[in-house]
Amino acid sequence: MVVNKLENIDLLGKVIIRGEIITVTGLHIGGSQVKLEIGGVDTPIIRDAITNEPYIPGSSLKGKMRSLLEKAEGKEQNQKVGRDVKIHICDNEEDYPNCKVCKIFGTPGEKEFSEPTRLIVRDAPLTDESAKSLKGLELPYSEVKFENVIDRITSAATPRQIERVPPGAKFDFEMIYNVFTKEDKDNLKYVFKAMKLLEDDYLGGQGSRGYGKIKFEKMRIYWNSKNDYERGNVDIETKMPINSDYSNLLDLINNFEDMKNSIGL
Repeated sequence: MVVNKLENIDLLGKVIIRGEIITVTGLHIGGSQVKLEIGGVDTPIIRDAITNEPYIPGSSLKGKMRSLLEKAEGKEQNQKVGRDVKIHICDNEEDYPNCKVCKIFGTPGEKEFSEPTRLIVRDAPLTDESAKSLKGLELPYSEVKFENVIDRITSAATPRQIERVPPGAKFDFEMIYNVFTKEDKDNLKYVFKAMKLLEDDYLGGQGSRGYGKIKFEKMRIYWNSKNDYERGNVDIETKMPINSDYSNLLDLINNFEDMKNSIGL
């Protein structure tokens, strides 16, 4: 039996997750160095091409959340993506129904039991407040950390400059979680679990040396059902969040059953 072919998918609604990401330590997510400049940093951060402000790519957030959830769920990273990256993909349809990773993050289209991803992660721009406060920095919006690479044999030092977003910077984030089945309501808890795993790990590069600790704050969660889209009742600025007083991840996880009941199907 083939599990939930693509043509049988029926959207029941969308959960919108919004909030802020705060850098607890310096954050380095690498960008391309378009041109070499005298005095330029060795490893620049990624920036918006128009505003020059740093941002957190949705792909960085989603990829790290997936990798951490794979490890937490004991899933083998058995599918090579690109040159150096491996992810988990279920090999057969018997394993797929109980795999939270594949259910949330999706499976390749060539699989007979393929389904689309449930989770969409937007790029996270600087908040207006942080953009204003960081604009006066030298680069701007970032700091440069000077480090030395030490040769383990000769003890010779090679200096380098690493650009990073300083601690305390805030980014607006948004994630969309598509609900196709009632089971997806339960699996939403694993999205919050992946986010909490990320809080206790690191985002971007140089994490083992103290970079990339972040925190999700001021979380607001909204529910738009299929009927809401048909009636045009989807403006979340006019809706009350369904997470009540649970604005951090631990509260959301510990009180998930209460919040889940607000997702009416």
